[in-house]
Amino acid sequence: MIQVILVFNNHGKLWLVCFYQRFPEEIQQQIIQEILHLVLKWDDNICNFLWGGSLIGGSDYKVVYRHYDTLYFVFCGDSSESELGILDLIQDLVETLDKCFKNVCELDLIFHMDKVRYILQEVVMGRMVLEINMNEIVAQTEGQNRLEKSEGGLSAAPARAVSTVKNIGRLEMPRIINTGDLNIKVPNPSQFV
Repeated sequence: MIQVILVFNNHGKLWLVCFYQRFPEEIQQQIIQEILHLVLKWDDNICNFLWGGSLIGGSDYKVVYRHYDTLYFVFCGDSSESELGILDLIQDLVETLDKCFKNVCELDLIFHMDKVRYILQEVVMGRMVLEINMNEIVAQTEGQNRLEKSEGGLSAAPARAVSTVKNIGRLEMPRIINTGDLNIKVPNPSQFV
């Protein structure tokens, strides 16, 4: 079973953290630091399998990673997981991200974190691998993108906010306010400029 998924760059800056087992936040931070230390000090010419550190569970847990250009994709799982299977899963995940983002890079992880998490949830959920068929994952992701665009969801919110702010200056102020017995004349704001 998969316990932790991390994606970070060569400098140890985390871009994606997924824990599939509950740990207190302090322990999570220690686990992250331990995995970063183990992976970043490991030579690239040596195999991509490490035994987990003392915080993760010791020798019962494996750390499997792949280094692509500036990014490390790290999966930590128990001894029932196949190292080669996890490497294949990482390769499928990266190829899927590459297909969805057209040459995925670190900036895609930064600016499209919601889509990256959606793709990851299509692949792994509840510590289990759900789907490894890249075409199926891409089709589901494109369907989600179409749904967001048709609803004008969160992706359209910044544009609506900008147009609202632009239109604030165009609103017409009422010139006379009637409150029953009292009529109040409001001056034109442009007179004060």
